[in-house]
Amino acid sequence: MEYDGKYKVFDLSQISTYPLRTRSNKVTLDDLVRPADLEHLGIELPDTTRLDIESIAEAIVASRRAGKPVIVFTGAHLIKNGLGPLLGDLVRRDVVSLVAGNCATAIHDFELALVGQTSENVPDALGKGRFGMAYEFAYFNSALSVGDKYKLGCGESLGRMICDEGFRREIFELAGKDGPVDGFAHPEVSVLVACYEKDVPFTVHAGIGTDVVDQHASFDGRAKGGCSGRDFLIYTNQIAALTDGGVVLNIGSAVTGPEVLLKAVSMAANTGHVPRNIITADLDLRDHNHKAMSDECSQGYYFRDQKSVVTRIPRAFGGKGFYIQGNQKHTFPLLCRKIIQALELRDIAR
Repeated sequence: MEYDGKYKVFDLSQISTYPLRTRSNKVTLDDLVRPADLEHLGIELPDTTRLDIESIAEAIVASRRAGKPVIVFTGAHLIKNGLGPLLGDLVRRDVVSLVAGNCATAIHDFELALVGQTSENVPDALGKGRFGMAYEFAYFNSALSVGDKYKLGCGESLGRMICDEGFRREIFELAGKDGPVDGFAHPEVSVLVACYEKDVPFTVHAGIGTDVVDQHASFDGRAKGGCSGRDFLIYTNQIAALTDGGVVLNIGSAVTGPEVLLKAVSMAANTGHVPRNIITADLDLRDHNHKAMSDECSQGYYFRDQKSVVTRIPRAFGGKGFYIQGNQKHTFPLLCRKIIQALELRDIAR
């Protein structure tokens, strides 16, 4: 990335890298939760939380049966917690109409698809100057550079890299990879792949300087911003389709998910696409006090996920917001289980 201004900038060409497969990781394929595991998982949640999750599951299935959007914005920990295969299964079942996340969400998914491991052991690497320095991140950055050339979004560029050999060849050549074009070893666990194959958007809402891929000589801020900007418009277009209801989930994203949703809702309403009677749900660990949402002296007022997703947005447009407190390793699998049960009941009824 070139700079012609008057200040000194860091020289990215000094960065040294290493193979991703040699990195110490905390999550492997054995840690992933597969759809077949759902019935055997031990899930400990209060009865009230279980009932709320069941209500959300029924609303999701009803919305999809009626052709209404079901949008999932997730933070990176859903992938790090091994729950990506469950989200991918919902995509393949046509339960989800759009998946969104920050760039870290896509990075963890990319790593799992490539080598079957993710979640770098940061304390082990940081003091050695190796944190985030795997050379395969050049593939990720090059995917955005090529995607930007074709005016694509981030998620589509990354999914196409994994699924399309010709597109991948162009990316690997840009990244300077020698030898034959290697495929991704584990595409079956990737949410990016599930979305690309099902023509479901996976939108990536990125910052600059927030991700390990930004540390590399291959980093192109213009490409990252351009692709992510297009993803924001794809996301907003789906929000604009909530005029007759639908469901929006925010899973473990404290700032990015709520803020992207808030801006997209405002844009939709401004253009006459008012999101009436939507169901919103925020899945997180923190305590929730609904009275704090109007009290600027309370710390809870500044929890943007609770304030925007659970309270302000549904209240503004006649919808209903849920807050699901608990470990997402329990809450999200239970939601998936209840969705599948609701799908099966509706199939029997038909």
